[in-house]
Amino acid sequence: MAEATAPAGSGTALASDGKVLIRLSDLVRSGPGGRLLARVTIPENSAPVLGPDARDPAHRLLWQLVFEGRAAGNHGDLYENRDRGHSTLPVAAHPQLTHVVYDAEAREAGLDYGLAGRVLFDAPVIGNSSTALTDGLFWRSQPRLALTGDGGALLLYQNYLAGQVHVYPEHRDHDPEHGDLFPANTPFYLVSQGSSGSDRPHLQALAMILAAMRPETKAFLRDNQLLAATVQMIFRRSLASVLTRGAYLSGVAHPSVIPGDQINLSRMVSLANAFTPETVPPMVRMSVLSETGATEGTDYFGEGLSERLFDTPVAISRIWRSTAARREMVVSVEATRDPFGRKPEFSWRLLRGDPERTRIEPLDGRGTRARITFDWQLPRPVSGRPDVLSNRIDVGVFARTGEHDSMPGLISLFLPHHETRRYGQGPKGALRIESVDYRPTPEGYADPLLFPRADWRDDYIYSDTGKLSGWSRSGQAGTARFDSAGQRITHDGTVAVRHLVEASSGKAPSVVFRDTKG
Repeated sequence: MAEATAPAGSGTALASDGKVLIRLSDLVRSGPGGRLLARVTIPENSAPVLGPDARDPAHRLLWQLVFEGRAAGNHGDLYENRDRGHSTLPVAAHPQLTHVVYDAEAREAGLDYGLAGRVLFDAPVIGNSSTALTDGLFWRSQPRLALTGDGGALLLYQNYLAGQVHVYPEHRDHDPEHGDLFPANTPFYLVSQGSSGSDRPHLQALAMILAAMRPETKAFLRDNQLLAATVQMIFRRSLASVLTRGAYLSGVAHPSVIPGDQINLSRMVSLANAFTPETVPPMVRMSVLSETGATEGTDYFGEGLSERLFDTPVAISRIWRSTAARREMVVSVEATRDPFGRKPEFSWRLLRGDPERTRIEPLDGRGTRARITFDWQLPRPVSGRPDVLSNRIDVGVFARTGEHDSMPGLISLFLPHHETRRYGQGPKGALRIESVDYRPTPEGYADPLLFPRADWRDDYIYSDTGKLSGWSRSGQAGTARFDSAGQRITHDGTVAVRHLVEASSGKAPSVVFRDTKG
């Protein structure tokens, strides 16, 4: 392919011969957080929608739809490889896609590698990065890196609105050894089961979904920031194991990780082409109206830690740090808007977790608000993967204005099951905490970016009436007593205590407690 050319500093990259060169000097800071915006111009060409080796039934269907003018093809769609050619979508397989390449300055700045988060494009994008952090204390896949980093979820949400969907391998984050390590479920990307190369079937599916859309529908989705949400819905509604609406409204269709053998290209092409602008479901937009609070120093320990991982309009995530046996959250989807002014109906579903210990109560007739009550619960196997355990509870809320349910808004609650907790019944039968051992067992993995190590066990003490009196703490430093306000009890009275999160080079963060005087 010849290299695309455009005047340096023009602010717009011109595609030529199937690729577009992104110069660092042409990127413009724009939008929340000062994202780098890449403007591209992609002239239409005469390339076929698929390569000569595409002969499967799904390929033949897509050929026919494009030939008859009923499908848009991939003209104007970008493909971005972010692993420097390690695992690529072959140029010959989807000739209408425009491949993104970066100039030397952009590559030197790292804009071409790893997690997609610094550059936004003004065109639909599919991409991949068959990379991960494989060494050190903070090893993790690219999606877990995004979810546990400052501001990562916001960047992913901006990508989502812009119509950018990337694929990443789970690489040890979703396996029998450690279970499902993703702290949240989100619609921002696709995660493949496995390591390098496992993302290619997902890339092919994304390219074919975009190509199969009707031209007017694809334009409508872009104009209304619904492209990525609709692509995700089509991908998941068409999985091999999702044959009914009930299956789509369950965790079967919305796991953290999707194996390549679940991809059904024929169903994806058919469903993508069936949508008209009027039949596209809206994007669910959520907000938290109220939730159970927790206080650092009594309910959990570690200054600077929070139970809030992130809030976006389409995904909300919390970490259960508190010793409370039960917590509630009231969530609203009243901000959801249908482009045609229709009033959606909402369906709330438990996608992952113990149904006996998670209750969802819609608070009005259309389901625009719901109260979710979570009781502490044990890990459960992932749907379809009995060998992989999950510490996460997922709730999904789906919007429907016609025949199709939307991609759900996702609410996640991540539980620290590396801890050993014991709950018992109080005088009135309500569960209460009896002990917490924060020292992980040898086989218990705790993400050090989310759970700093604490080397002690707390045993809780209650009065005869059931009121919390305090707790006794035992560890390598000996035994200490605390009152219900979190003050250390000494022979001379009580002393205020701070729980500090400390980290040093080469070591995982840990929580230590120190008296504030003396």
